[in-house]
Amino acid sequence: MNDPLSQKLIDIVRADPGLMHVLRTVRALGLPDWRLVSGAVYQAVWNARTGRPAGYGIKDYDLAYFDGSDLSYEAEDGVIKQVAAAFDEPFRSQVEVRNQARVHLWFENRFGEPYAPLHSTDEALGRFVAPTFAVGVRLEADDAITVAAPFGLEDVFAMLVRPNPNRPLAKGWARTVENARGRWPELTVVESV
Repeated sequence: MNDPLSQKLIDIVRADPGLMHVLRTVRALGLPDWRLVSGAVYQAVWNARTGRPAGYGIKDYDLAYFDGSDLSYEAEDGVIKQVAAAFDEPFRSQVEVRNQARVHLWFENRFGEPYAPLHSTDEALGRFVAPTFAVGVRLEADDAITVAAPFGLEDVFAMLVRPNPNRPLAKGWARTVENARGRWPELTVVESV
């Protein structure tokens, strides 16, 4: 993505000390096909747009990676522990790690809808609950920040939350929206596709 909104997002991420700390730390771990995704990324934009301080309202940092070589829970748990050991508090408790190659194994039992296997971390973004949430960044070896956003970044910068048009409305939609509105009342929410 090499558009003006991607550059704005990159500038916002670079100005956020918490995001940069997480990105630098995770980059050093060498995880396969990793990205920092969703909340901490789009919420950084919302904070910049509303004049709130960096880090406001951010509850966690969602770290997605893709490793199809071992789909066992034990392998993922080993990565979770490796990532936790790389951070001090409060980040140790805030960085949440998920192997996107395993999501299809547990998603339906947890959320009640089928979930076909993925082939990459970026593919997972297209299945997120809302286009606004479907954004990920990675700090590359050359210090460039790459952006993945299958729906674009217009909703993120417009502070617009609408359901993902490519999947059923998520069961926790109302709770998710209320939670976000509680921290960013400026949001515009579209309840249906």
